[in-house]
Amino acid sequence: MLQVAYIREHKEDVIKGLVKRNIDATQMIDDVILLDEERRQLQTQLDNTLAESNTISKQIGDLYKSGKAAEANDLKEKTATLKENSKTLSDQLNEKSDALTQLLYKIPNVPHESVPKGNSEEDNEEIFNEGDIPKLHEGAMPHWELAKKYDIIDFELGNKISGAGFPVYKGKGARLQRALIAYFLDKNTAAGYTEYQLPHLVNEASCYGTGQLPDKEGQMYHDSRDDLYLIPTAEVPGTNVFRDVLLAESDLPIGITGYTPCFRREAGSYGAHVRGLNRLHQFDKVEIIRVEHPDNSYKAFEGMIEHVKGILRELKLPYRILRLCGGDTGFPSAMTYDFEVFSTAQDRWLEISSVSNFESYQANRLRLRFKNSNGKNELAHTLNGSSLALPRVLAGILENYQTEDGINIPEVLIPYTGFDKI
Repeated sequence: MLQVAYIREHKEDVIKGLVKRNIDATQMIDDVILLDEERRQLQTQLDNTLAESNTISKQIGDLYKSGKAAEANDLKEKTATLKENSKTLSDQLNEKSDALTQLLYKIPNVPHESVPKGNSEEDNEEIFNEGDIPKLHEGAMPHWELAKKYDIIDFELGNKISGAGFPVYKGKGARLQRALIAYFLDKNTAAGYTEYQLPHLVNEASCYGTGQLPDKEGQMYHDSRDDLYLIPTAEVPGTNVFRDVLLAESDLPIGITGYTPCFRREAGSYGAHVRGLNRLHQFDKVEIIRVEHPDNSYKAFEGMIEHVKGILRELKLPYRILRLCGGDTGFPSAMTYDFEVFSTAQDRWLEISSVSNFESYQANRLRLRFKNSNGKNELAHTLNGSSLALPRVLAGILENYQTEDGINIPEVLIPYTGFDKI
């Protein structure tokens, strides 16, 4: 969440920045400043009351030592009143602090100055495009028809077992899926990321820490009995590795990577754009996460972009990069670039990665800090990206690599699959 001190000192900049998200935050920001003033006044009153109580307690001790019990007993009545007052002030302070925190949870991150204003994905800016779109043979199929023809993904079986959006990968389809996961992890660890195996269920504090709550509560699967959430992305458990952690400046930067299944309760919709692997309730993804010094986070952000580019170049898939507008940028993100691969058989672009810089927004929720060169605690910056999300990468491979007599495997994956064609 945004820091209260920053809101106080840059009120107009915050309001102006949130206009890029099509939000008039004037009232919320005024309420934050008012609640913070009231909270600080209560804190001052409480501190003064406790200080006075401590001073009188010391005086009482001195009076007893001096044999002045009557005077000491008179003061004890005053300390009882002060203790009662301090309890009342403490309760009021906690109530005011909770109200302030709940309000801050509702305010999204301020977009970076370079983020364009816009309402939806239609207003995103294409900033890079690379790769040749293959010319397919007559009768080329979309991936869901290829999956059925070669018996590598069974959507109907998944529907029987669980429901729509839970495909079953079979034979060479399962092998290709496993190959992609191993390849992505190898690329990430070779780039310096430390591999983690992370939990697939997280508690409420973890969801608040990365900004999934309260913003995306309706999109997550929740086990009410144990109050645990199925993860929508490895970003949640991966970033919470660093919750309530105080790092040394020399610890930075930190990079981790991990493979997890991901679970999302997508809103129901129909049509070719959600068929097959285009939109799922359960899917696999390999994530990269960085914890950076604030001075270096945008250089690291560009490094993550180049890293994902390198993977797509090796897979030889045509792709483009979009800078998301304010209206399409995720709640906790200051800046997001989306990668999209071209699906030749569907004649459309499919999102396969989002790379985001959250600046200090998540770190403030997580209390993720480092001790800077001046010996003061400072919030770190967090970043994450898909490297990569598998379903649409797999869809792109099946469609772009199809031939009249089978589906070729990208050369870089053959050592992982053990076969060169489906």
